[in-house]
Amino acid sequence: MLKDLFMGLSQNQFLNSAAKKYGLKLGAQSVVAGTNIEEAIQSIKELNAHGISCTVDNLGEFVFKNEEAIAAKEQILKVIEAIHDNQVDAHISLKPTQLGLDIDYNFCVDNVREIVDRASQYNMFINIDMEDFKHLQPTFDLLDELSLEYDNVGTVIQAYFHNALEYLEKYQNFRIRLVKGAYKEPEEIAYQDKKEIDANYIKLIEWHLLNGKFTSIATHDHRIISHVKEFVKKHNIPHDKFEFQMLYGFRKEFQLKLASEGFNFCTYVPFGNDWYGYFMRRLAERPQNLNLVAKQVFNKKTNTVIGVAAGAFILGRITKSQKKKRK
Repeated sequence: MLKDLFMGLSQNQFLNSAAKKYGLKLGAQSVVAGTNIEEAIQSIKELNAHGISCTVDNLGEFVFKNEEAIAAKEQILKVIEAIHDNQVDAHISLKPTQLGLDIDYNFCVDNVREIVDRASQYNMFINIDMEDFKHLQPTFDLLDELSLEYDNVGTVIQAYFHNALEYLEKYQNFRIRLVKGAYKEPEEIAYQDKKEIDANYIKLIEWHLLNGKFTSIATHDHRIISHVKEFVKKHNIPHDKFEFQMLYGFRKEFQLKLASEGFNFCTYVPFGNDWYGYFMRRLAERPQNLNLVAKQVFNKKTNTVIGVAAGAFILGRITKSQKKKRK
């Protein structure tokens, strides 16, 4: 029930727009690395100091206006320059819908190509994030097209899809981030049960560790991480073949511990004003995430579940009140 609640909130355009206006006031400041490039770079420097690399996400998705897509492209290009100028250990994660995939495929290709080309000049990797099923094949098409020209691109495989292994086999020679999946998909194409998703996730990780180019294992689940540790030890898989990934602000001590143990570790660093959908999906995809940020987001007397849901409700009420006053 909680997953459906937060997923519904993440897709509410009214609340997304309101969140941009009212800023990071519902606790998201603990899991979003600021609203501008300068703040993001400072966060990256702090993580780098602990031996942690970063992948940077300029927050935003599902764009339907050309000028917004172009503005997002220009912002990402500025991030690339900032990463290069500050000589920090970071690369880019981008969402095709932010760059015009829902407007025109070729328009999106041109935007992403410009980003990939700029990054290639600095030997910087670009990860093309996966979104919902509707955009799955167009995103693979985008990767196919760009990989004919560039070798600094990769993508994400979501374990909740029934045919995830088929995708992984096709793209085994790419750098791949493996995730469980954060969007609400129908049971005809995606597993709904957590145990089934976890089992498929482990199967994908093991397969790509043995057969793939480079594996980014994106999870906060300590049981899966422990399983991976034993698996790579058993099969003598070198550490330069994989990395663990977690989201900025989640399980900070665990992130530092893994990095100190000598594992490659990468933190997913989101920044910007368009934080609401991202934040709500993080709460939807894994209820435990509520507890992971509770101490930073709420005081000790606040019930976490009620706090987040109430925060979303309050944001809606505030915005509705403002609209009434203008009438």
